[in-house]
Amino acid sequence: MNKLGILEGILFVVGDEGITLNNLCEVMAITTEEAKDLLLKLKSSYEDSNRGIRISYLGDAFKLTTKEEHKEYYQKLIENPDANTLSPSTLEVLAIIAYNQPITRVEIDEMRGVQSAYIVRRLVAKGLVKEAGKSKLPGRPNMYRTTREFLDCFGLASLNELPEFTPEVEEKEEETELFTSIYKEEDNELGV
Repeated sequence: MNKLGILEGILFVVGDEGITLNNLCEVMAITTEEAKDLLLKLKSSYEDSNRGIRISYLGDAFKLTTKEEHKEYYQKLIENPDANTLSPSTLEVLAIIAYNQPITRVEIDEMRGVQSAYIVRRLVAKGLVKEAGKSKLPGRPNMYRTTREFLDCFGLASLNELPEFTPEVEEKEEETELFTSIYKEEDNELGV
């Protein structure tokens, strides 16, 4: 079992929230010393100039962050007009935040059924979403809400101008048993 690979995956999955040393030990079922050793080894491998990320210790948690020396390229990505279009998945996350704010990333993930950390980071970078404090949930995750820029972008004076939310109810198709339906058709063809 490659514990460095597991550690890297965990750091990727926790995203902006990061993970505390105690939580890391618990999740990986390892000692504090072993966790520190793994973190140092992985951090050392990220120090290579060919790597674009590093491990940072911020707010009592370890997380993957980008390297400061590449900042100008990340800035171009954010400012690039072609990159400023919002994909359907980005609009979905933005709508979830707008209608449920303040909301945690984990709650967004639960509503969507997929990981949303990258999209939330992009929305924060674009200034459409901002952190709105900490939740009282275990781990005290960040809560997110829309910004003034969000209102400006969508031509709204306030959140009260958002269209009324009416969830779509999927019509449940009536299930037919294939075995029964085949024989009914055959019986009808025979005139029975």
